[in-house]
Amino acid sequence: MAKHSKSIPGRGVRVADQIQRDLAEIIAYELKDPRVGMITITEVQLTPDYAHAKVFFTTLVDNDEAMQNTLAGLRKAAGFIRGQLGRRLTIHTIPELHFVHDISTARGIELSKLIDEANATRAKDAEG
Repeated sequence: MAKHSKSIPGRGVRVADQIQRDLAEIIAYELKDPRVGMITITEVQLTPDYAHAKVFFTTLVDNDEAMQNTLAGLRKAAGFIRGQLGRRLTIHTIPELHFVHDISTARGIELSKLIDEANATRAKDAEG
């Protein structure tokens, strides 16, 4: 006899991954808002009841004004995006979308530069 679907390990992760793939397609091909340029959906976090999804994204242009415009465009289009997502997914509850700018890649680049500088300084000290 089949168990309840909530007991399947990783089901929430699989649903979040599917939402991430579908959101990337919807935003790239169906969203016509000029404020939303080239973005990458880096992660989707779902609540256990699938009522809310936190969508993390990065932008190609990483200045504050462009990010704010993109965020405003995504928030304005959240209803449309959710409707398109509902046509693609076969789950009971389509989550409410909450968009969050993901700064982890920019922070990673900054840390990598700091590490490179520290290694260069260390190499100079070892030579002298």
